[in-house]
Amino acid sequence: MGEAAEISPREAEVLELVGDHLSNAEIGARLYISVRTVETHVSSLLRKLEVPDRRALARRASDRTRTDRSHPAPALPTRLTSFIGRAGERAALTALLGEHRQVTALGPGGVGKTRLALTVATDVADGFADGVWFVDLVPVTDPGMIATAVAEALGLGEQPGHDMAESVAAALADRNTLLVLDNCEHVVEGAAPFLERLLAACPRVRVLVTSRSRLMVPFERVYPVPPLSLSTAGDNGSDAVALFMDRATSTGGRPPDAPPHEQVAEICARLDGMALAIELAAARYPTLGLDGITAALAHPLRMLTGGSRAEDRHRSVRAALDWSHNLLDPADRTLLRRVSVFVTPFTAPAAAEVTGLDTAAAVDGLARLAEQSLLTVTFSPDGTRYRALETLRQYGADRLTEAGELHDTHARHLNWCLARSTELAAPRADWRARFDQTADELRAALAWAQSRPEQRADAYRLARAMAELAFTRHLIAESQQRYEQAAALATAPADTASMYRQAAAAAACRLHGDDMYRLGRAAADVARRAGDTAAAARDLAAAAGNAYRFSSKFARPLPPEEAEALITEARELAGADPSARAAVALVEAGRALTHAIDTEPGTADTSCEAARAVSDPGGSTVQEALAAAERAVELACLEKDPLAQSAALDTLAGAQSWAGDAFAAAATTRRRTELISSAPDGGPHGPHSLGPAGTHELIEALGEAAEAALGVGDLPGARRWARRLAEHPLLAEVGHRATGRLLVAETLAGDAEQALTAGLRFRDAWQRAGSPARAVLGPPAAAMATVHGLREDHEARREWCALLAQVDPSPWNTHGYGAVFDAILMLHQGRPEAALERTAPEPGQVRQWTTWIWLHWYVALRAEASVLAGSPDAAARLTEARTTVAGNPVATALVERATALLDADGQRLLATASVFEAAGCPYQSARTLILAGGEHAVRGTSALADLGLAPRILR
Repeated sequence: MGEAAEISPREAEVLELVGDHLSNAEIGARLYISVRTVETHVSSLLRKLEVPDRRALARRASDRTRTDRSHPAPALPTRLTSFIGRAGERAALTALLGEHRQVTALGPGGVGKTRLALTVATDVADGFADGVWFVDLVPVTDPGMIATAVAEALGLGEQPGHDMAESVAAALADRNTLLVLDNCEHVVEGAAPFLERLLAACPRVRVLVTSRSRLMVPFERVYPVPPLSLSTAGDNGSDAVALFMDRATSTGGRPPDAPPHEQVAEICARLDGMALAIELAAARYPTLGLDGITAALAHPLRMLTGGSRAEDRHRSVRAALDWSHNLLDPADRTLLRRVSVFVTPFTAPAAAEVTGLDTAAAVDGLARLAEQSLLTVTFSPDGTRYRALETLRQYGADRLTEAGELHDTHARHLNWCLARSTELAAPRADWRARFDQTADELRAALAWAQSRPEQRADAYRLARAMAELAFTRHLIAESQQRYEQAAALATAPADTASMYRQAAAAAACRLHGDDMYRLGRAAADVARRAGDTAAAARDLAAAAGNAYRFSSKFARPLPPEEAEALITEARELAGADPSARAAVALVEAGRALTHAIDTEPGTADTSCEAARAVSDPGGSTVQEALAAAERAVELACLEKDPLAQSAALDTLAGAQSWAGDAFAAAATTRRRTELISSAPDGGPHGPHSLGPAGTHELIEALGEAAEAALGVGDLPGARRWARRLAEHPLLAEVGHRATGRLLVAETLAGDAEQALTAGLRFRDAWQRAGSPARAVLGPPAAAMATVHGLREDHEARREWCALLAQVDPSPWNTHGYGAVFDAILMLHQGRPEAALERTAPEPGQVRQWTTWIWLHWYVALRAEASVLAGSPDAAARLTEARTTVAGNPVATALVERATALLDADGQRLLATASVFEAAGCPYQSARTLILAGGEHAVRGTSALADLGLAPRILR
């Protein structure tokens, strides 16, 4: 059967998007299917195309694309009119682009930079295997948002832990791509550093910029775009004349039988060969003819004064625009200048609202302006939209100033944007598309309003709305920025402090602990100055508490003395306020737990973040920490604040785990997750979300619930929580963070196909994120190494072992999860002596690295290895292990199976197969059958093959 017949139409769509280097979450959003469904299609494609990993799948997609067409279709705007002339300019710019990685097509407005750049981009598209992409920078009003504009054009999202520029660079790191950045002059200060970072990180990316001013960076090669040629030698020698005649004909005019090229050439010369001016003049040909156009140009026109030769050319464009403007009816002039405040395509109702006209008048006027080539028209399912070219927008802004209407028009535009932001707060199926269509208008309105004192209240409202909308759209860096902007604009201290708190939570979602701490302190300062001591106490306690709970998010660990000072001040400010006392109790519990861990001999770390990093000079036992955490939960419950309760339950789970009560810790994490999931406004999907603070708590809760379930052998629960985490939309760009726990759960269950699918997503996203080295990524890497070992794919196992050594060389790997996964593989390979040696340390010696998840697994596997290796103390180890793992269905079954093997009790041995199956562990069930031997081994071997594993289990 041929490849085309084997691959379904939906799989072909997924394959094409894999070739475009989209993540599974991005593919799901593009095709309107779940991430889980995408993973299934990717797994199927890997099998059908017989390729080992996602990178190979992407290469195969490129091969298929090249079979269908020579290169990816350039992602360039459709040109509605033909490109005339400029053969020399095309050749010169193409040559420069072949020699240099960043070329700027430089020239004044109206000279034709964009059309030339688009034509050259189309010409060279075959040389860029990963495509040509066009980014219109006209709507970008903030130089810091260039990376966001590029990401939106590429269909990328932000990766938490990285700013948008880093996310773009990670996505383009290995792509052979041309980016066309159009109209760069107003954001030069942001474009230069962005391109410097991008080109340094992406050796196969080239950039073609159009701009009225140079970027002034050392790697820039400038190509000055000249006006159209005016030579009349041999009639066809003038590009300017050819353009005029083409456009004059296309507007419906019938050119004279013997075109008077000299007269046309004179008109073009009067317009200095400026493409825009010539097109505007040609548009008048059907109604004025050449004589009328010549006469009109002879009338005095208001001109700009002074400046260089480039500005002289700009004066010619201004002359043409003035001329076209003066031919309009007064009502159309008003409409033209007022719609210039729109930075993106707009509808007639929007124009009516912003210009102050009724809708019928706006519709008629927009049609007339489009007929005069002063507006472009596009048709889409959601209605007709109009857009003014950038030069015309700037001209309209000048006219607004001259008419004294600039402020009032922008104010109406601001009110329109506020209304749109309110509409976007309501859930609708097309919410994402509507936000993307409107976001640049909201940003532009906010940029205008933020520096005007009389608009401060509305600017605050819009900044706050933008922060909330950006968070829902998973633009987390922008959300944090807008919350900080709203804090600066707020006039009421309570609002200022609230915005800082939300900004801190957004920073936490980005894994930026230092920003979280800075913004929490800022909220406390505002509350303290306003006399709200209870709020200040809560903010100070939260700032210190976050350093305990989320220390891995901090680039600079919080010094113990600084944390202690915050706690002391928070306690003094709290007074008798119940919520402040609850916050202080929580941070004191976190401090007690951290000290109890840090003072235990040999302790280095633990996987529960509530038990990390900041130590205090006092002293606490685990029991004292447990009592403090229970008190914090009690006080938080009295306040009925689900976020405060979630934080307190997090610390309690850490204390219970460190106290050795894994089942209590698992119950607490379930309680926490169910609590935060059912909070008002609940759910991470759609416009109505939990907000930054609630979303951050939910993500952390889901991860810890999955881990705690693994620790007590609840594999179905672990997979359920982990899958929900993996499918959370906020984590779409960080699959390594989203899928890591799911990968571990699938591996321990023994579902190789699901583990491999999750592993592909994990590694792909890890590489996109810049291949970070973090201990939390160690267990997924070890799990994948184990899966490939169980499959006898030695080359793939070596690759994952190398990745594991890169992300986590700590004792966690040596004595904790690393020992567990190695023991599983060694026992599978019939090497119990090696497994026994790998788990040689007594459980108490490695407690700090097995607490929370791995203790039961370590103890049970160690006992089984003792039996299979014929160790003389096997019986004693089984007795000890049985007590330790009591209540854990999987670990208990492991111990029970080992006991049956020691006692040579075949019936008892076979009984454990059903126990494993019921516990959601089909691998261990199949392994039991093989250990039983005979006809049972045949069934076990078949079951292993169904799981995608190699049947090498020896006694």
